Amino acid sequence: MRIIPAEARTGDISEHTIGNTNGKVVMIEYGDYQCPGCRTAAPEAKRVAEKYKDHVALVFRNYPIPSLHPNARAAAAVAEAAGLQGKFWEMHDLLYTNQGAWSNARAKERTDVFSSYAKQLGLNVDKFNADLASGAVTKKIDFDVAVGRQLQIDGTPTFFINGNKLNLGDASSIENAVKDALKKAGVAVDEAKK
Repeated sequence: MRIIPAEARTGDISEHTIGNTNGKVVMIEYGDYQCPGCRTAAPEAKRVAEKYKDHVALVFRNYPIPSLHPNARAAAAVAEAAGLQGKFWEMHDLLYTNQGAWSNARAKERTDVFSSYAKQLGLNVDKFNADLASGAVTKKIDFDVAVGRQLQIDGTPTFFINGNKLNLGDASSIENAVKDALKKAGVAVDEAKK
């Protein structure tokens, strides 16, 4: 399981990555912005990817579960629209950090909250709103979900490390799995931190 280039996807939006995309370890996270477990795991995944950035790539893919989280797909669209202005990870972090502010909001309230985040990040709000309604954003989310379904994802967060599904016991298991994958790839863990 590797990073999927934009030209191989069904839209124009490429993968969202942190770290070395040519590294020995690829950690793919399927997340739902309204999922409390994802809110806990996401900062740990980013921390680990940044700690081992020379050898590890973190890829985030959307996997909203609307039957459980009715605002998750809208939040995914917001992150993707911000990404079109180079602010995916900043919006990703805002959505998780402030999950309680929009999780149970009705459409109008949710839209107001998301617009305030766009302004906070200094986005061109007109472009942001146009991108929210664009086919590219919808295609990116649909593609991520379709790939996730092929992998038989049944909940979030779900992580794959070099193609192996991680049984997430707690957030610390992310770093342990990355360390194991680095060792299997022949990278000394102490060297990987440099």
